[in-house]
Amino acid sequence: MLNINKNANGKNLTFMLEGRLDTTTAPQFEAELKGAIEGVENLVIDIAKLDYISSAGLRVLLSAQKTMNNQGSLVVKNPTEEVSEIFEVTGFSDILTIE
Repeated sequence: MLNINKNANGKNLTFMLEGRLDTTTAPQFEAELKGAIEGVENLVIDIAKLDYISSAGLRVLLSAQKTMNNQGSLVVKNPTEEVSEIFEVTGFSDILTIE
C-alpha cells in the first residue's frame, strides 16, 4: 500500500510517500505525478516514510527526473537506510539528487 500526499505552492511541488512503491502502487504514483508536474520548477519527493521501492518505483523516479531535467529540478529527500541501499546498488544515487 502507498499513501501519497502532495503539497503544491506556485511552481514548487512536494510529494510525501508512505508505504511501498512497487509494481502494484507505482502506476498510481506515476499518474498523480504526471497530472501535477506541468509547470513545476522545483519538485521534491519526500520518502522518509517509504519502506520499500522496487524497479517499477525506480522507473517512475527516473521518468520524473527526465521530465524535470527539461523544466527545473528534482530532489529526493530523506530516504530510509533500506531505500538508500537500493539507490546505491542500482546506481540511482548517481542519477538522482538525494538529500
